Formats: sequence, C-alpha cells, structure tokens
Amino acid sequence: MMINILIGFGVALFGFVLQTSLGGINRKIIGRLQKRYGPKWYQEFLDIFKLLSKRAISHGWLFDFGVIMALGGIIATATFMPVTNSIVAFPNYDNFFIFVYLIAVGMLGMAMSASGSGNPYASIGVMRALTTMLAYEVPFMIVILTIIKLTGTSSITGIAEFQQLAGNNWFMIALPLGFIVSFMALMGMLGKKPFETYIAPAEIASGPMVEYGGKQLGMLFIMHEITVFIEVSLFVHLFLGGAENILIFLLKYAAVYTLVNLISNVYGRFKIDQVVKFFYKWPLLLAIVQAVIAVYLGWVI
Repeated sequence: MMINILIGFGVALFGFVLQTSLGGINRKIIGRLQKRYGPKWYQEFLDIFKLLSKRAISHGWLFDFGVIMALGGIIATATFMPVTNSIVAFPNYDNFFIFVYLIAVGMLGMAMSASGSGNPYASIGVMRALTTMLAYEVPFMIVILTIIKLTGTSSITGIAEFQQLAGNNWFMIALPLGFIVSFMALMGMLGKKPFETYIAPAEIASGPMVEYGGKQLGMLFIMHEITVFIEVSLFVHLFLGGAENILIFLLKYAAVYTLVNLISNVYGRFKIDQVVKFFYKWPLLLAIVQAVIAVYLGWVI
C-alpha cells in the first residue's frame, strides 16, 4: 500500500511538472504566433516559486482552510490517474466516477475559500464557475455513459485498453459526435475561451482569484496545473486510446492541450447566459444523438 501511495504522489508531481512546463511552452508558441517573443518556457515555475516565498493576507480560517482543501483534493484526485497501461498507482480504483467525486472536493474547497473572502467579485466568479460546470457536464456525462455502456467498464485503464484491442477504433473515430461534444466540454473545464466566464478579468477582476496573493495564490496555481493535467489526461484515455508507453502519452497530451490553446486564442468570451444556452443546445443535442446511434442502433465506426 505504501508503494502505491508513493506512486500516486509521484503521478501528481509528474502531472504538475508536465503541465507547468507545457503551459510555459504554449505561452511561447502563442507569443510567436502573435509576432512577439513570449515569456521563457519555465516562467510559470518562477512565478509559482516566487509566490510561495511571499507572505499572504488572510480573511479568516475559512479562507485559508478552503485553499488547503482545494489543493489537497486535487492532489488526491491525481494520485488515481493512470499515465500508461502499466503506470497506475491504484489499479482497481481508476474508476471514472471516483474522479468525478474527488475532483469536486477541490472545486468545493476553492468555492468555499473564495466565498469566505467577502469580496463580491469572488462570489460572482464562484457562481459563474458552478453555472458553467453545470452547463458542460450534462452533455459530457451523456457521452461518457455511452462509452461505459459500449465498453462494459467505467475503469479509465479498461476503457483505454478496449480502444487498443485489434479491430477497435479510438472513440475519437468511433464516436465522432461525442468526441466533438467532449472537446467543447474540455475547453469549458479548462476555462478556455469562449468559456472563460468565471475569470473574466475585464468584468469581475479575475473572479474567484481576486483576493488571493502570496502563498495562497501559489498553492492555487499548483492546484490549477494539476487540475489541467487530470482533465486533459482523462480526455486522452477516454477518446485517444490511452497510451502503451510514456512517450505516446506525452505526445497525445501535448497535442490535445496545444490544440485547445490555439483554438482559445482566436475566440472572444461568451457571456454566462450564452455559455449555458450554448451547451444546452447543440452539444446536448449531439450527445443525445450520439447515444441513440451508438447504444440503441448499434452504429459504431
């Protein structure tokens, strides 16, 4: 059990280093596309370590405890994440629904802390974040339940191995409508444009993050990087066939995250009501159509 725990924390540390490095590289790529140099690829590490070295202002025990709860919940979630078919800290517990429950602990901790700050901009940002989450999770869950029905398992590793079997395609190909819906949901999960409604710096001064600084903001940056690692990794395993080795995982992960960033940087931002209407219109319709086609009609590519 101790070895499993150490492997789990190793996966969380790997996810933090991977995503922070890739985030810096993507900032460099976007900078070059916009005809500027952009920051150094390791700038995000410098920012986090600088914040962790600073003092922070507290708004009470709820404000401080929520940050710890948020970071702890996300780290705990990451320990269950499979990287490849063989790198799994807890082989019998990499269940999709475990990720749904555990990642909610981190999100609720963040919401509790931000609301405890007393700043109305933070409360508005939290409400926007929860509203956006409710919007994209409904069509996303329909697609995932379709995949679970087709594979007969809710294990992330099991779903990835199903796609690797001879004669089976990745669900990106087998469920094209579901893939499109889930990619849009992924952009909502990552808070990328046009779904960047809960941060909205021009409207609500960065939303939930408005009152944070120093060590607390540094901890939330770490939480954010690990959260992105979890969400992108889930997408890779569910729709791109997972990975037989670490190199394949890195290539798929980098391709998905870079594509999300490239799309995000050519869009404006929706209003919060537009986000809800959008996800409850086309993505929800496409998810239902995909479920009917795959489950009831048995048409799978």
